[in-house]
Amino acid sequence: MDVRSPPELVKQFEQALSVNSGVGHFVKVFPGVAHGWSVRYSLDDAAAVKSAEEAFADMLDWFNKNLK
Repeated sequence: MDVRSPPELVKQFEQALSVNSGVGHFVKVFPGVAHGWSVRYSLDDAAAVKSAEEAFADMLDWFNKNLK
């Protein structure tokens, strides 16, 4: 678990962003990972690679939808 952004805090972030429907946002929690995991993972860990690739794809999708 990410001790810097535990799920309870992430839920509060999501609720705050939801108050203003004009703010594009997307929240997805990846269980069992540490803070910064998507840029610091072992290429030998297939599950970590898969999750990092999924997070990267989600980020690109969000950018394409919200930052044009």
